[in-house]
Amino acid sequence: GDLMAIIASESVIPTSAVNDTIIPRMGYTILAVIIGFFSVFGIILSMNVIVVTLKHRQLRQPLKFTLVNLAVADLGCATFGGLPTMVTNAMGYFSLGSVECVLEGFAVAFFVIAGLCSVAIIAVERCMVVCRPVGSVTFQTRHAVAGAVIAWVWSFLWNTPSLFGWGSYELEGVQTSCAPDWYSRNLANVSYIMCYFLLCFALPFSVIVISYTCLLWTLLRKVTKLKMSEGGSTARAETQVACMVVVMVMAFLLTWLPYAAFALSVILDPNLYIDPVIATVPMYLAKSSINYIIHLNKHAVPFLLCGRNPWAAEAESEDHMAPEQRWDILGSKSSPSTQKNYCNTNHRKT
Repeated sequence: GDLMAIIASESVIPTSAVNDTIIPRMGYTILAVIIGFFSVFGIILSMNVIVVTLKHRQLRQPLKFTLVNLAVADLGCATFGGLPTMVTNAMGYFSLGSVECVLEGFAVAFFVIAGLCSVAIIAVERCMVVCRPVGSVTFQTRHAVAGAVIAWVWSFLWNTPSLFGWGSYELEGVQTSCAPDWYSRNLANVSYIMCYFLLCFALPFSVIVISYTCLLWTLLRKVTKLKMSEGGSTARAETQVACMVVVMVMAFLLTWLPYAAFALSVILDPNLYIDPVIATVPMYLAKSSINYIIHLNKHAVPFLLCGRNPWAAEAESEDHMAPEQRWDILGSKSSPSTQKNYCNTNHRKT
């Protein structure tokens, strides 16, 4: 009861009518369609990863636990953040109450930071296994569980203070969703936002960049050696993995840097005016930051296609590689036996 009273007293009172002074009514409808598409697509992909991993024992390996953890975080973000925002945009205003505003802001921040920490942990795991900075590492279940627990506990520790007065949640952008209050000049709020920015974005971002830089450097060196010694399919496979590393990091930067830059700009210059529509763009990029590159992998796609493997030719070439040459950098490789059992239906030749 006391917690709800604090939340209600410190939160904005949502409007109860379409505010067409910000954007026209059609603009809200367009935003609803956009966020709805990304949310539904993200839910499908995340559920796909979770179901496939639970269904096939071959995939329940320590290095893939964090991928499932990331899928759970993405699922929570799309469900508790994307879908409510789609509804409020469709209505043209934030139709929920003050308490719901805070709970929505907390839920989105909680799942988003847990997902961000999961990406950082994935980066560290791959770096430890491939680059071997501390020697050969046998990645075990306890390591995977510890990584998942760290992601959720870290997110919980830094998102709950706003529920008790250190920081707050307010409507943002076009006033149809809630987020941490970047604008308040209250000393407690500013101190919280600075800590939040440094420890929940800058820290995992630095870990990701450093780990993947080491990983990419190691892969490129191995590709050069393979081209000189063996060449062929092995070198091509390593090059593809290196490219996927670059694409995943670039996708992360595209979705998160605009929002981080926006938040930091508002913190450093309280008098800075940013048009609500422009402020909405980085917010939607961050909310749509489902890790499609990770989720659309070689486990998920054959499951969706009921056993038809679009990478059949590549899989055949990989059969000629030595086991130690088959990298599992992003959890995107699967064995032929796994790929053949994604559906229970029998496919007859016509």
